[in-house]
Amino acid sequence: MKTGTTRSVRDRFSRSLPAVFLSAVFFLLHAGTPPGILAAQKSKDYALIFGTVWGPDNLPVFGVKVKIRRAKDRKPKWEVFSDHNGEFAQRVPVGDSDYILTTDLKNIKTTDGKPLHADDVTVHVYDDEREDTGIHLKP
Repeated sequence: MKTGTTRSVRDRFSRSLPAVFLSAVFFLLHAGTPPGILAAQKSKDYALIFGTVWGPDNLPVFGVKVKIRRAKDRKPKWEVFSDHNGEFAQRVPVGDSDYILTTDLKNIKTTDGKPLHADDVTVHVYDDEREDTGIHLKP
């Protein structure tokens, strides 16, 4: 009588199943994609406009809509909202360009009911870098 363990075909197959499954998924996702497009998708450069919205009390403000447009355009191309830290971020194309940031403060008021205002902020992007800015709200 033989002693020892033997593996069934099912045990061998179940151990290689995750690798086979992942290979099949990768192949199906990229089967019809030309190689040049895959390289372009991986190396897409961008610049980043990162900012913080500050209230009159110098504390960050949540939920402020910030509209971003190129200086040469009339209408905003991007809209972002400040998060719980008052921060927002937007990817913009690489290149030497000016962007104008405006705030939409229709329903935002101080605790005593006064409406808030903010001046437009201009950000200059030179290349594929991150530009930090701040928007200060005032009564």
